[in-house]
Amino acid sequence: MIAHIARKERTEMWRDGRFRVAAVALLLLLAVALLTGLTTSRGTARDHDAAQEAMRGFWVNQGAKNPHSAAHYGLWVFKPSLPLSFVDHGVDAYTGVTTWLEAHKQNEFTRRPAMDQASVARFGEWTAAAVLQLLVPLLIIMLAFSAFTAERESGTLKQLAALGVPMAQLMRGKALGTAAALGVVVVPATVLGVLALALGAGFSRGFDDLLRFGAMVAVYLVYFLVVLVITLAVSARARSSRAALLTLLAFWTVNSLIAPRAVTDLARRVHPTTSSFAFQQAVADDLANGIDGHNPADARRKAVEAKALKEYGVLTLDALPVNFDAIAMQESEEYGNQVFDKHFNGLYDRYRAQNSLTQLGAAVAPLLAVRSLSMGLAGTDVEQHRDFATRAEAYRRGLVAFANNYFRDNTQTGAWDWKAPPEVWAKYPAFEYEAPAVASTIAPQRRAIMLLAGWLVLAVIALVSAPSFRMD
Repeated sequence: MIAHIARKERTEMWRDGRFRVAAVALLLLLAVALLTGLTTSRGTARDHDAAQEAMRGFWVNQGAKNPHSAAHYGLWVFKPSLPLSFVDHGVDAYTGVTTWLEAHKQNEFTRRPAMDQASVARFGEWTAAAVLQLLVPLLIIMLAFSAFTAERESGTLKQLAALGVPMAQLMRGKALGTAAALGVVVVPATVLGVLALALGAGFSRGFDDLLRFGAMVAVYLVYFLVVLVITLAVSARARSSRAALLTLLAFWTVNSLIAPRAVTDLARRVHPTTSSFAFQQAVADDLANGIDGHNPADARRKAVEAKALKEYGVLTLDALPVNFDAIAMQESEEYGNQVFDKHFNGLYDRYRAQNSLTQLGAAVAPLLAVRSLSMGLAGTDVEQHRDFATRAEAYRRGLVAFANNYFRDNTQTGAWDWKAPPEVWAKYPAFEYEAPAVASTIAPQRRAIMLLAGWLVLAVIALVSAPSFRMD
């Protein structure tokens, strides 16, 4: 019986010319979004790889130079794109993908195109993720909003009741039939995703990339199932097809347009971040006056001087067997690192708090859970940006320490004109970054996973508890 009902629903939907037109249009939009995302992602990855290689060449070939000048010479590092980033660009346009590494300073990330866009453009970026998150649910609603109301309005629901067809079987049959019709879009979309991934970076990280892709497909399938079950539950309870459609369109509007923006604005108000100018000013104040405001730079230098004289058992700086200027610079770097950790960790902690509140918003709109999971699996969420920023900063600190220590061990105090030989710079390894494994990216998404699962459970409860064969 269930198979017959499902086959009947699928056949009726496929015969409807409006469904065929909508399905083809949606697939074309998805194909264009995937192709655009793939082209952009490949071009960006190619540019980043070339720029990273050029930066390494600049560093290695900078010639004879004072080590401290070399540390100031610095270099750019670029965040690599994971294979699935072409599906969901996430926060990259807002956080930036490159930063300048230099002595004395931890710089913010640059190349943030969202900062140059109008507020309307920043509302959402048209990607494959946007098609899957916004348009596929709308298609599901248009497919299934009249699943039960149309039967009731045409009188066939009474006939089914008279024939003794259980309501549970009717529900399952209609759900399976609608899902089969939706497969006309979902299956080709998955194939398109695999082809795009193969044409792009491929599964460069092996099983981890395969897990990411499989998990992303699973997340979207669960999301579509949630929308489908909600649609059937509303149709089973509504008095008319018009009422069902209006109710479901209201749900889609809140879920897709209103809630994401409202929750994001709320998160920013509850956990505000300072402006870039105020942030940099706070960092500068701590560097000059001490983190606690009672340890200025001059006092710190005197303490370092006393420590060095005691350590080497001499009375004057000139008697030191090493370069005190380099020691002082490295001590300044170490202190500066504490300041940077305080402010940058505080900033990222606020971002994390904003994301946690946004994930909680999935209690109102399941799209927020899907969006969080999609960015996490694509490697474009704030947590993975923070991971890259942390690795880049660790490389900066190691590079500066390398330059200062070489200056310290090979010269004496005041030898500012001394230059290290050109071959020294190649001794410090090139910057390399390995993105975190999928297991560690899923951990911050536990709340989103539970809320999405909760939506599915509640939707099923709403459907199975609908009045059996409501005739009015």
